[in-house]
Amino acid sequence: MKKESNLTLGISEPDKVDDFLNYLDYPLLDVVKYIRAFILSIDKNIGEGIYWNVPTFYFTGKLEPFNPKEYKRYIVGFNFYKKDCIRLIFLKGAIANDSTKILEGDYKEGRRIVHIFSLEDFKQKEKAIKKITKEIISFIKK
Repeated sequence: MKKESNLTLGISEPDKVDDFLNYLDYPLLDVVKYIRAFILSIDKNIGEGIYWNVPTFYFTGKLEPFNPKEYKRYIVGFNFYKKDCIRLIFLKGAIANDSTKILEGDYKEGRRIVHIFSLEDFKQKEKAIKKITKEIISFIKK
């Protein structure tokens, strides 16, 4: 029998994220840490772990059993490919009503991206990111 992952079970893994960030050599690391704290503060059912080799946030509340390939719990993950900006990948971003138009891309599986260039840039987008995150959580709970 295959062992379920902490993600599938909805168990947060902050120690793994701490370890990852302690060794991350990235120009916008202070902004990453700020964003991490902000996202975790949005809802008590947001957990975190390392998936796709980056910190990723997911819903930790109760869900019916599901296939992990459906990515039902995922909310948003970091992408550190570019050094001049942080990319936040909202895996279900297409379901959000983004009146501010900060979500970019039109990927067929529903992903959308927000680019963050500095702490000031993120602070300007905080309200919209909080709204998008809450909408995604509401969708996941259904």
